[in-house]
Formats: sequence, structure tokens, C-alpha cells
Amino acid sequence: MPYVPKNAPSNERDPDKADMTAFEDKKVFVKTYGCQMNVYDSNRMMDSLATKGYSPTEAMEDADLVILNTCHIREKAAEKVYSELGRIRQVKEKRAKDGKGEMKIGIAGCVAQAEGQEIIRRAPVVDLVVGPQAYHKLPDLLDKANHGTRVVETDFPLEDKFAVLPDARKEVTRKRGVSSFLTVQEGCDKFCSFCVVPYTRGAEVSRPASQIIHEAEKLAAAGVREVTLLGQNVNAYHGESPDGGDWGLGELLFRLAEIDGLDRLRYTTSHPRDMDDTLMAAHRDLDILMPYLHLPVQAGSDKVLKAMNRQHTYDDYVRLIDRIRSARPDIALSGDFIVGFPGETDEDFEETMRIVREVTYASAYSFKYSPRPGTPAADSEDQIEEAIKSERLYRLQDLLAQQQKDFNASKVGTEMTVLLERKGREPGQLVGKSPWLQAVQVDAAEELIGEIVTVKVDNLGSNSLFGTMIDRP
Repeated sequence: MPYVPKNAPSNERDPDKADMTAFEDKKVFVKTYGCQMNVYDSNRMMDSLATKGYSPTEAMEDADLVILNTCHIREKAAEKVYSELGRIRQVKEKRAKDGKGEMKIGIAGCVAQAEGQEIIRRAPVVDLVVGPQAYHKLPDLLDKANHGTRVVETDFPLEDKFAVLPDARKEVTRKRGVSSFLTVQEGCDKFCSFCVVPYTRGAEVSRPASQIIHEAEKLAAAGVREVTLLGQNVNAYHGESPDGGDWGLGELLFRLAEIDGLDRLRYTTSHPRDMDDTLMAAHRDLDILMPYLHLPVQAGSDKVLKAMNRQHTYDDYVRLIDRIRSARPDIALSGDFIVGFPGETDEDFEETMRIVREVTYASAYSFKYSPRPGTPAADSEDQIEEAIKSERLYRLQDLLAQQQKDFNASKVGTEMTVLLERKGREPGQLVGKSPWLQAVQVDAAEELIGEIVTVKVDNLGSNSLFGTMIDRP
């Protein structure tokens, strides 16, 4: 059925009805790569397309529209997209042969932004290339593609992208489940020498607080219990407050904590330079703000940190961690680490190992450095041999894995609240999320999905905790 505005009078003609004829009963398949921001963006795209009658499908062969929402962070990201397009072309051809109609193909995300017209040149099967700054235009761009135009939209708009919102009568809020992402900030002005984000996502832009509050209220009304605020540099958030002033992330969190039905807040990803006093106070004073913080340090050596343009030192970071733990003693820390950065010596790497031992992490992401074309570090002549990078990464990951295991083991025998999110692998089992972002498996009825229950942790698995429910709402 075509989309009908929820509050439209029954005798009012839908102003988009004429435009929707070509879109009715269409299916869209979105494959998402990379970070949580891309997950959120995929939901944004599907919400936007829902106003034109598209509904999601998990089967590519059933899709009238396939979108690859790409990430440019990993090595050879563009080549992997072209490889995937070869497989999609075969599905498209079989679909046409079977008489199921034409399949349109779109490339979105950071590879789209970086490659632009080159994708159209190299992959004739692609109908639409759209960068992260233009998702609000997707229905109009798709309309052009459906009329035979191969569309490339990767320009950074002069206007505030967040100011371009769907007509309120046409908005569609798709139920996300019990946890949801919500973008509050995009782009980055830090220009770390290894990172492509400033070039693919643009300068830092923050959404007005009123938009964020409105979206969070809609999510809560749809049954979402936990919201994770997203941004490439989320704690750099500085948006217009409802009264026309300026709010940082801390002020925004205090306001979101007042929303009825919303029980948990998180945010990611952060930069050490942007942890201000109000954000510290939010960690101290808001029970709704979960005791988990992803705060990347990337390396321990001051020399390497300077070469990375991180604009903080080893001591700066450690002192900041001390302040955070003073505000919230039970907080779990997560981090990002790059080994084998150009010019990194054995002594530099040992400084990374030292900061890991000093801080201790509940979880972490660690990678070997790989050059990103267009970034300053890619042109360095001091590239590290692959074998050395691999050996260092092995040692670092071994230490981080032990720290994660120790943190999880510290929860065995304790009681914690768990947000039950989905069915587990075994009959009668549900999987939920602890305040520290651990997966927790518990025997419970399916009707309890979406509830926050008290669980006693009995055992430790390889990637999750096992517990017994001792209290429910």
C-alpha cells in the first residue's frame, strides 16, 4: 500500500499521489558497511524512501532498488565496492531474465563521496551515486534515476544539511526495535593525518537541539528504550538550543534524560580534546547515561601522537581518564589503537603498550596502519614493514583481549540491569545488553523483549555473559 500521511483528513488528496504511482509496492535492499553512523544513515535512507512507498527487504533478489552504504576507512574500500557490484550485476540480470522487473542500483556513503563520477565511469550498472550530505534528497534523486538519468550527488551543500527535513505530514518513523542510533553531529575538523573523514564527511556540523529532541521523543514513543547519539566527533557537538542559545553535548544529554520512556543514553565516537566540564557532570549526575565511554587515544608515544596530529599527549589523556573515573567510578572504557604508524619505533610501540596497561580497557578496536590516499600520512617515507606491524598488532591485541576478559570476569556473581533486545540461539533464551555494553544471555519469555530486568551473572562465555533473571518490571 502507498504511504498515507498519518494526520491527513480522509477527504484530502495526498499531494504526492501522482508521484507515487511508479513507486508503489517497491522493495529496497540496503547493505551497510562500517560504523554506527552508516547504520543510522541506512535507516535514514529507508525512512526517506518509505514516503515513496518503498519497504525494506532482506533478499537482494527481491529488491527493486539496491543501495550499498559504503565506508572508506578500511584499506581498498573502493575496490571492494566494485567487486560487490560485479555480484549485484549478476543478480540484476537474473531478475530481469525472470521477468521480475528492473533493479536500480545506488552507491551511498563515504566511497560514493570520495569516488563520485568515477563510480559511474567504472561501473555502468550503477544508476545513482549519493554522498552522506545529500540523503535528504534521495527520493528526488531516485525519481531522476527512474527516468533514465544516471545521477551523481556528492557536493557539500552550502545550507545546513540538517535544516532540510521532510514535511511533517510525510514523515515516517520506522520502529527500530528497543535500541536505536540518533545522529547529532557529522563531520570532523581535527584532521588527524591518517584519517579521510574530514574529506568524505566534511566540516563539523551539529543538528539543532530541537530536531534531536523531537526525533528522540518519536523513537521513545515507538518503543525504543535506549538511544546512542552518533557523530564522527560527537562530543564536539555544539548545536542551537531551543531558546536560541548554544548547547554542548552535556546540555543535550541532560535534556534528553527528561524524555518519558527513554531509559538509557549512550554516545560515540569521542575525541579527548572535547570532554568538557558539563559532559563530565552528565556522567556524574545522570543515571540514564550508561557507564561506558569510547575515547580513542590511537597511540601512546608523544612523537607518534604529534605525527598523527592528535593534539594531545600521553599525560593529557591519562589525566583526562583520571577525571572521568572520578566523576563515574564504575565507567568502562573503550579505545582505538593504530600500530605501525609511519616512523613508529619499537620504543614508540612500547609506549602504546604502557598506556594500555595504565588505563585498562573493557574493550577496544586495534588496527595496523594502512595508507589512505589524500591523507598526509600516506605520503610519509617512513612506512613500517608489514611483518613488523603484524607482530605489534598481535602483541597489542593479546593484551587488550586479556583486559576485556578480566573486565567481563569481574561481573560474574554480580547483579546488573539488562535491556532485553532479541531472541537468543536457544529456545527460551533472550539476549540483552548490560550497562557496560556487554551481551548478556538469559532464559526469559519472548514477551519480555524491550524490558529492563535485573540479572545475576552466573558465568562467562567467550563473547558474552550468562545470567539468571531475578527481577522484572
